[in-house]
Amino acid sequence: MQVLSGALFVIGILAVVMGLLWLGQGTGIVPWPKQSFMINQITWAYRGIGLAIAGLFIVLISRRTKS
Repeated sequence: MQVLSGALFVIGILAVVMGLLWLGQGTGIVPWPKQSFMINQITWAYRGIGLAIAGLFIVLISRRTKS
């Protein structure tokens, strides 16, 4: 059970980080890489918010399954 909890935690953190990157690119705050099709595309900002929230839920679930 501890391996599953650790794996869920890592996946959740990666999802939060990726979601925040998508949010930053979609809003134009993070214009990297310059040739990215996601820059200033609000659709990617919304997807980033969704992914970050899902990642937070995964982290919370992983913390509850630790015991």
